[in-house]
Amino acid sequence: MKTSFPRIALLAMPILTSLSLMTVSPSAAAATPVPPDAEQRPHTVEAPHGAKREDVYYWLRDDAREDPAMLAYLNAENAYADAMLAPLKPVEDRLYDEIVGRIQQDDSSVPYRDRGYWYYSRFETGKDYPVHARRADGAGVDALSIQAANARGDFSGEQVMLDVNQLADGKDYYAVGDWDVTRDNRILAYADDTNGRRQYTVRFKNLETGEVYPDVITGVSANLVWADDNRTLFYVENDPETLLTVRVKKHVLGTPVADDVLVYEEQDDSFYMGIDRTRDDRYIVIGVGSTVSSELRYAPADNPETFTVLAPRARDVEYDADHYGGRWVIRTNADKATNFKLVTAPSDATSRRQWTDLVPHRDDVYIEGYELFDGFTAIEERAEALTRVRVLKADGRDDFVQSDEPAYAMGLSVNSEPDTDWLRYSYTSLTTPATTFEVNTQTGERRQLKQQTVIGYDPANYVTERVWTTARDGARIPVSLVYRRGFEKNGTAALLQYGYGSYGASMDPGFSVTNVSLLDRGMVYAIAHIRGGEEMGRAWYDDGKLLNKINTFTDFIDVTDDLVRQGYAAPDRVAAYGGSAGGLLMGAISNMAPEKYRVILSQVPFVDVVTTMLDPSIPLTTNEYDEWGNPEEKRYYDYILGYSPYDNLEAKAYPAMFVGTGLWDSQVQYWEPAKYVAKLRDLNTGEYPVVFRTNMEAGHGGKSGRFRRYRESAEMYAFMLEQLGLGAAPAAR
Repeated sequence: MKTSFPRIALLAMPILTSLSLMTVSPSAAAATPVPPDAEQRPHTVEAPHGAKREDVYYWLRDDAREDPAMLAYLNAENAYADAMLAPLKPVEDRLYDEIVGRIQQDDSSVPYRDRGYWYYSRFETGKDYPVHARRADGAGVDALSIQAANARGDFSGEQVMLDVNQLADGKDYYAVGDWDVTRDNRILAYADDTNGRRQYTVRFKNLETGEVYPDVITGVSANLVWADDNRTLFYVENDPETLLTVRVKKHVLGTPVADDVLVYEEQDDSFYMGIDRTRDDRYIVIGVGSTVSSELRYAPADNPETFTVLAPRARDVEYDADHYGGRWVIRTNADKATNFKLVTAPSDATSRRQWTDLVPHRDDVYIEGYELFDGFTAIEERAEALTRVRVLKADGRDDFVQSDEPAYAMGLSVNSEPDTDWLRYSYTSLTTPATTFEVNTQTGERRQLKQQTVIGYDPANYVTERVWTTARDGARIPVSLVYRRGFEKNGTAALLQYGYGSYGASMDPGFSVTNVSLLDRGMVYAIAHIRGGEEMGRAWYDDGKLLNKINTFTDFIDVTDDLVRQGYAAPDRVAAYGGSAGGLLMGAISNMAPEKYRVILSQVPFVDVVTTMLDPSIPLTTNEYDEWGNPEEKRYYDYILGYSPYDNLEAKAYPAMFVGTGLWDSQVQYWEPAKYVAKLRDLNTGEYPVVFRTNMEAGHGGKSGRFRRYRESAEMYAFMLEQLGLGAAPAAR
């Protein structure tokens, strides 16, 4: 197991006027849109150590999402956004048409074989959602033949498991999270979400008859595992308030859900939880993990009654494990292996004392993941901020899958069969569309299984670079760049710089069908691989969290300064983009260096860090004390308060901003950006617009459906292009 832990209609105008949202005459308002002015209500936020802060917009929080005044404010902001963006609708439409025009609408995934069937997903022209299907294995049936059949519209022999288009019909939001098929290939269990809050419902379908069973399980995570008896499903139940994964239960098909048996309950609210099966299908495992610790339990899949702890949890010891070939293979940072190592343990292991080193720790190589096969182990590694795949043979020899580009992303793909010499891996770069290869680990033969089709796109027209910036404290920061061939570093271009820098998440350079429209308009796109991620190993993450968090923000600013100095952008034509924890980054740099950015794009931003982290009832809070610090402790309170975007807004000129959120967001609650924008409107002395868009039917990931999301991106980018002085059409070539 290597699980990582990660409809409201517009309200009536009387409510709007009661909030004093309209402050100018009707004639003036018709000419110039006026932003909403949210009501201020006194509220004190207290910390256990006695610190107090006034938060006049605290009232915008409504856990039930029903308060008329709050909804009126969000709808007023949406109306203002509509008015401000209306003149840009032709630009938005053109961008949308360009993006969608590059997509092969009837595309399908690379099939993989599992227990006698080939599984894949495909799209149909004009439809938003995938069709999940399978075909029986047989002579002449393989990944390439199935893709060819799908391409010519030959679906004979196909069994549709889920047509998500049908399931989503009539719903504002719909997503299938996880699904699993019984060992006898007959019954499908799947988890769906109808509002984006990631509170899933489990349903069951007979794949032979099409019957949908009456069994329905609500309030769970998207994580399902069948036992070997083909009747018992393991699932993870969420806390209804905090949304934490707290209990593993098992359901026997055909029995009342109320009778489901509790298998395991996690008492520590700083841990996430997940379930899986091992590589050899021998065990069902329950994994729990916090930012700094983890623990795994295992039970025989043919009799999962008693779960045994593989190694007891210990602070600052993380591990994940898989079982194959009669042993456990474990990735861990134990014994000061900061960049992780691989160890083995016997099948009945219960303690770290039974671990034996397989791949030792290295200071310059970070082990990110692995996959077990009969004759080799495939290892995902990072070195000098680049990913690579290492094939470790049974005799100790190893080989690497190489790349010819200076900035790229490579990783293991779906390898469902361990008894093979063929290894599947994925490859992409800022200029190369997503590609799936498989390589024969014995002969070296390589074949391409699929490359993302991008209509009208020629990679020869674009150039990618990897450059290094020196941070103010001397750290070397890698930066990935892409631009249209012919670009000149003369200091006149517009730049979009993206960053994240939290949770150890690495932002690898991958192809974006959306960004092509920006490059064709002469823009440069850059990814700043700042501290807080793991691009440079685990120390890179440690240097960008807790009491080192400020490094994340200063790194991003230092990258901007260096790119401008080198001529990649004009100093007054720099845009910055981040989402979620990357939205925290956007809020921080807006406060610290507003003059360096012409426009900020901030999606679902985590901007009210102190208040959120003081409230353990808010989803994710308790899981993240080791990421941000617990502000109930004075030293963390003071440090977080020093950078929290909401708390550090002040009277000065800010860049133009596009801020987006989802009413049902379970990760960053909608009220954080809502409060942030309301306060920003009070203090901003600048001339540039601030647009706040709330998706009233979605959560953290925005609207469901592939085309709806492209429409949202087109709206945001139209705003950015207008602020940067770029025209509606790409430059003639």
